[in-house]
Amino acid sequence: MERLYWVRHRCLQLISTDRRRGWYSPPSSLPAKSSLDAQDPLVQRLTGKRRVVVSRCGPHQAEYHSFSKGFQDNSIRTTKYTLISFIPMNLFQQFHRAANLYFLFLVLLNWVPVVEAFQKEITMIPLAMVLTVIAFKDAMEDYRRYRYDKKINNTLTHVYSGSKQYVERRWAEVCVGDLVRLCCNEIIPADMVLLHSSDPNGVCHIETANLDGETNLKQRQVVRDLPQQGSEFVPENYSSHIECENPNNDLRRFRGFMEHPGKVRVGLHSENLLLRSCTVRNTETVIGIVVYAGHETKAMQNNSGPRYKRSKLERRLNMDVLWCVILLLLMCLIAAVGHGFWLSGRQNPIYMIPDDTHPALAAFYMFWTMIIVLQVLIPISLYVSIEIVKLGQIYFIQNDLDLYNPVLDTGVQCRALNITEDLGQIQYLFSDKTGTLTENRMLFRRCTVAGTEYPHHENAISLEQYEEQGCGDADHSLTLRSRTSRKSLSCKSLSCNRSSVSLNTLTAESDTHSVHDTLRRHTPGAGAFSSTMECAVVPDPQLQARLNTLSSPMRSPLRQQAAEISHILDFFLALTVCNTVVVSSPTQPRHVVQMPVFRTPLRSLEEMKAMFQKLSLPRFPSSTSQNTDTPPSLTKKLFTRGRSASYFPNNSPQTPITTLQSPTAEELLYEAESPDEAALVQAAKAYGCTLLGRSPEQVLVAVPGTGPLSIPLLHVLPFHSARKRMSVVVRHPLTGEVVVYTKGADNVIMELAEAEVNGDQKPEIMERTQRHLDQYAREGLRTLCVAKKVLEEQEYKAWLKRHEYAETSIENREELLLESAERLETNLTLLGATGIVDSLQEEVPETIEALQEAGIKVWVLTGDKQETAINIAFACKLLRPTDHILMANCDSKETCEARLHELQHEIRQVTKEGVSEDDSSDCVLVIDGRTLDYALQKELQGSFLELTCCCRSVICCRSTPLQKSQVVRLVRDKLKVMTLAIGDGANDVSMIQMADVGIGISGQEGMQAVMSSDFAISRFKFLRKLILVHGHWCYARLANMILYFFYKNVMYVNLLFWYQFFCGFSGSTMTNSWVLIFFNLLFTSVPPIIYGMLDKDVSGETLLDLPDLYKSGQNSQAYLPSTFWMNILDAFYQSLVCFFIPYFAYAGSDIGVFSFGSPINGSALLIILLHQLIESRTVTWIHTALLLFSALFYYAFVLLFSLTCVTCNSPTNPLGIETKMMSEPVYFLVCGLTTVLALLPRILCRAFCSTICPSDLVRAQKMEILSAQDYSTSLRQWKENKAAQRLSSRHVPQNLSVNADMPHLTECIAEAGAVLS
Repeated sequence: MERLYWVRHRCLQLISTDRRRGWYSPPSSLPAKSSLDAQDPLVQRLTGKRRVVVSRCGPHQAEYHSFSKGFQDNSIRTTKYTLISFIPMNLFQQFHRAANLYFLFLVLLNWVPVVEAFQKEITMIPLAMVLTVIAFKDAMEDYRRYRYDKKINNTLTHVYSGSKQYVERRWAEVCVGDLVRLCCNEIIPADMVLLHSSDPNGVCHIETANLDGETNLKQRQVVRDLPQQGSEFVPENYSSHIECENPNNDLRRFRGFMEHPGKVRVGLHSENLLLRSCTVRNTETVIGIVVYAGHETKAMQNNSGPRYKRSKLERRLNMDVLWCVILLLLMCLIAAVGHGFWLSGRQNPIYMIPDDTHPALAAFYMFWTMIIVLQVLIPISLYVSIEIVKLGQIYFIQNDLDLYNPVLDTGVQCRALNITEDLGQIQYLFSDKTGTLTENRMLFRRCTVAGTEYPHHENAISLEQYEEQGCGDADHSLTLRSRTSRKSLSCKSLSCNRSSVSLNTLTAESDTHSVHDTLRRHTPGAGAFSSTMECAVVPDPQLQARLNTLSSPMRSPLRQQAAEISHILDFFLALTVCNTVVVSSPTQPRHVVQMPVFRTPLRSLEEMKAMFQKLSLPRFPSSTSQNTDTPPSLTKKLFTRGRSASYFPNNSPQTPITTLQSPTAEELLYEAESPDEAALVQAAKAYGCTLLGRSPEQVLVAVPGTGPLSIPLLHVLPFHSARKRMSVVVRHPLTGEVVVYTKGADNVIMELAEAEVNGDQKPEIMERTQRHLDQYAREGLRTLCVAKKVLEEQEYKAWLKRHEYAETSIENREELLLESAERLETNLTLLGATGIVDSLQEEVPETIEALQEAGIKVWVLTGDKQETAINIAFACKLLRPTDHILMANCDSKETCEARLHELQHEIRQVTKEGVSEDDSSDCVLVIDGRTLDYALQKELQGSFLELTCCCRSVICCRSTPLQKSQVVRLVRDKLKVMTLAIGDGANDVSMIQMADVGIGISGQEGMQAVMSSDFAISRFKFLRKLILVHGHWCYARLANMILYFFYKNVMYVNLLFWYQFFCGFSGSTMTNSWVLIFFNLLFTSVPPIIYGMLDKDVSGETLLDLPDLYKSGQNSQAYLPSTFWMNILDAFYQSLVCFFIPYFAYAGSDIGVFSFGSPINGSALLIILLHQLIESRTVTWIHTALLLFSALFYYAFVLLFSLTCVTCNSPTNPLGIETKMMSEPVYFLVCGLTTVLALLPRILCRAFCSTICPSDLVRAQKMEILSAQDYSTSLRQWKENKAAQRLSSRHVPQNLSVNADMPHLTECIAEAGAVLS
């Protein structure tokens, strides 16, 4: 009935399409509220793209049941099975694997009487054992999930019951529409829209570490314009309803609106949503209404479990399994044809039961019988063994102490369980720059304001001393680990009932501290991205002096000076308010701020406004009426909830608002979502523009000359990768005007700056600022531009109308908001720019150099300027002083095509001069984002790839996240190479997911990259050992183990095949069925697994010393098609020796069939085990013990079988056969001779290759047995020989041109080598 219910309303929706508006309409024709409200509410609410949520216990109880149909409850179930469904479901899933289906087919085939080869029960044993082992593993994993689900579902929370009280309920009993009350430190049970917070500003802080790993606190705010906002929340009076999108897995998006009783709609955003699994911090009480529950919550929608990919080796394995199938079919066909001819040549022999079956039909039956007999040619245990080996490899990687970061207390995380061997075959590495190669710990270095550059020389000296003292490592604990611990415990150590203290709480108590005390106080409790050095910005004397005129009561600035001062003040106001930084203090919750009154001589607010009005500056026109009040009345007028302004005149410094003890301004802690924001806020603080507090509707700022000011915060337009900037819309505290402050990428802001001349200085300011930006980039600094725009009231109201429509839209909300922001951010006035230092991580140059020596092409994909990227590339040795940089900066597709051909022609000209292809190692391509857009188009992809293949590395600048993923996909798919992408931020996620192997760095930009990666590390330097050592080992071990499995199965199956030539191709075997089945399943299966986990062809130290050894994995030398077929041929040879030596030894004797098979089985076991010993490069006591155990286990089994089993192999009788054969010396002579002759060719081949033409791996193995002194000498000699080989084939071209469109880069390239050295 429910399905019919929905179908009926879906039909109504389709029928009414023509007579009603859609949910999206162009902003130019905004629909009236009444027109939307007049639509059929039932049709509107039951559309498939949204849901309506009303309170379960409010005035809409009657409507609740009709709306809540189809909503899930809050119980979760992550288990795959139940007690009843486990066996059928697990078997169903296991039989999705082709190998299991193949062996099931053989079991069923053996039940057909005409093709039966063994006892029916025996044929089932291999498949049953494999299925049982995997089923046991699945059951244990599912039981752990069941216990976790039970614990979560039984957690208690407080839900409104409808009788004016909150009662305890289990999480599983919470439903959509319930009103839930949470206290500090409680975990959120479901996705809820925030309706009330004990904080008077309507703010709630949450920690999302359980969801995405990020430990910095995030602000959430109560829905705007709630009737009960600001008072005690009364659930009975809540009568609004919510309309929002259906459940999805986007953690950072929530679209919907809340309709209040007066038909007023307010847009809902992710800032209004409390997500399941997050923790309430620093807020005494919050109340929310559940909109998504259980598996519909965003946390559960993102719970996808471990990542599974198919490795390159696995794809190769599947192909070779097909070859084995073909080989099996060929052998069975030969046996079938042979059996048919054998029967045709004999007429009713006396030793056969008379049968009327035609020889052709008998041959057909024999084909299927031989499929059963030779079934072990397809290794059923190989897939299980591979899974076990990979788990062992992951265990050793995760427990490698060299990859452990003691500062962060983290090691390597292996999130993808089945691509460890791909780490050993990487050919292209794509890396982000910021946070991946660099620390992403931004330190303010210098700035330019209004075209005047302030070099901050003393600040530069301070940074140099800091680096020389080696304080960087000590700061890591502050920057990450200790900060994480502090965050997780901060609310527990605080009295949460103090969170009701207002943002504007002030105190007059203050004291003075030395710089040392200030740094020491910051050390134990710095906020996110806030380290001691970030707090210790040394102001530039010239800039400080100009700002000091604001607080000087003795003199008034001239008109020109006032204009410059107002420009500077706007610049620092923008740095202070244009961010999302959360303010906290060491002893109070993060959103609680108490500030002292400044005792320094201050100009009054009226004096400053009068100065600006008198000068009639365009930036500060006449004040509005509200700003002409006296300071006390102004404070009283603006100091309301959410719109308060704090000002204290100098004549009453002793009057505090509260008597609470308060920290000084220096003790404020800043929690920023990005390190750039923290660095800029700290820089502004050094000049007296201090961010004191933040709420959703105001920012409290201390400005030189005025003291604390409350700036009304009208809108925040967050950073977007497409816009490359963020903006805030505020009402200026001095003029009352609506002002837009914008900061972002320099190229974007400069383009958005006003094109018209606004005064004589405008062109000069922009030109000087551009020169300063180029200088900063050449020094390797990260650059940001700051701009503003003053809006007329009518202009603001017109924009606000469209923006509110975008905010309340459900469909296409992101596109509408993006369009709204871009419409506002035009004709900006440039204020200045900043240069921020981002130093390299330790050992990055050594790591990149080692990776390049290993034959890996390293590409850097960054959003920074070209000059900055080139400078960092020199510092990390991606570029060398002798390298020639090929620039590609084009404004059109035609220009790009011509430039690519020009660069290719120049490289070909150099090659024609008689130089080898290795000349490409001297060329590095640097391409900007616009040119990259053209190069990625289908017509130019071939030319672009051809050019990049001739370059040693490529640097893509100004690239977007989409471009990063497109570059990785292009190289991966077109060049058919193994790719690895590494990054640390959300902008790297698409690139990480596109590569064959994705690595995330748990750095300063959250955990999005880690959550999307296959492996996670904490520092870039760990990539060296992860790839060169563990990657090489994992590939070599697994490749050799797979080849060994194929060899031993083919070798043993051929013994049965040769016997068919002497038994009329009858499908008979010379061994009993039990030994035949257990030979590969038990007797020879464990040693290869240990071999795949522990074997080391070369030690880790040697692999790090000689990165060239990694090339063997890149070239798949351990598992080539030729290697596979050589192993198959060797298996054929060994099987021939193993069969025919016993055959000729016992020729003419009267031994039985099983007696003949006894020395064959014994010889085969010894050959297979000793073959592995020859192939092993490492022989430990574990290897020796397992090999001996396998041999002893076999002989114990066959002896026990021979002594006890009378009818175990009906109709034959194996009793006493093995004991009799082993009592004769000829048995041991035959086994010994067979083993030696079978293994002799492999031993001789290995000796010949190791002596006459040794590979690099063999040479490295020989070096390891030398003494320490001889090893060092050989190592130095090796490197000298390799360097000589590269130099002999290298030609440095002198005629490669630099793009004339960027002449300043000539100087950059010339200076870059010495800048960051």
